[in-house]
Amino acid sequence: MARRIESHLIDGPVGTLEAQLEEPEDRPPTEAALVCHPHPLYGGTMHNKVVYRIARGLRRRGSAVLRFNFRGVGRSQGQHAYGAGEIDDARAAIDWLRARYPDMPYSLAGFSFGSQVILRLGCLLGNPVRLIAVGFPAKTAPGEFLRACIVPKSFIASTHDLHAPRERMEELYMEIAEPKRLVWIEAQDHFFQGALDRLEEAVLGLG
Repeated sequence: MARRIESHLIDGPVGTLEAQLEEPEDRPPTEAALVCHPHPLYGGTMHNKVVYRIARGLRRRGSAVLRFNFRGVGRSQGQHAYGAGEIDDARAAIDWLRARYPDMPYSLAGFSFGSQVILRLGCLLGNPVRLIAVGFPAKTAPGEFLRACIVPKSFIASTHDLHAPRERMEELYMEIAEPKRLVWIEAQDHFFQGALDRLEEAVLGLG
């Protein structure tokens, strides 16, 4: 079966958001999943290689996956809003996705800056099946709100991440509310250099 890709312009809080929807190649989807990209001011887009691998792992697991560009990136309108606006963008994207698949459970996933966005939004929404935070920048990102977040949370971390040193990531993880999971991947850097295949398999194996 050919890979099915649809391009969309979604109504966002400050204009349209450029998005791409993909369904599994070999079966009907059983879940809807939103994937958010890394920091827009440092070249982050929905086409980032880590984001692509997260999305592919989710599709292989049976998810219909929506990737989108935050405001001011690619064809998405608006300007970078330092996190708060991007949470609103993600909310608009997941609202669109859930309307497209109204009877399916849904998950949120994100890489780096995108992981901060999906954790904030997912904990506010309260009802995703799971939150998948890849490369969460534990060195600088606030994490206190995670102490009270009871949505299932999976963290996938590189063993050599300048933005999330292992000691700091494990310290933060100890403070996070259950249910939770932490998966370490032997990789060269924050972008999982040399380990993208293992990253994809880790996403697939989250169940």
